Amino acid sequence: MKSEKQIVEEMQAVVEQMRLDDIEDNPDIIDETFECDCCGQSKCLAGSIEYDGYRLCNDCVLLAETGFALKKFDNIQTLIDAMEDKRLEGLCDFLKEEEKRANN
Repeated sequence: MKSEKQIVEEMQAVVEQMRLDDIEDNPDIIDETFECDCCGQSKCLAGSIEYDGYRLCNDCVLLAETGFALKKFDNIQTLIDAMEDKRLEGLCDFLKEEEKRANN
């Protein structure tokens, strides 16, 4: 049986390879961004995956796949719900930045 550390390292390698494969298949993807439905950040499309209608950035794919592998949760909604505070924090930061820009 694999240790948690081995599972995490394995998932990091798999998820990174997905990102590299996307870039190899379409080098222009580096310039394509989207808003991650999980963390709420603007992220590169490379290595992103759609789960049940939610598009997750490569970083959140790592969280999701590791969570599934470690049996921490069994559906993506659990992770989406858990990340809600992080999304709100990101939105607040974005609004503050917009406000600063508007005032200059």
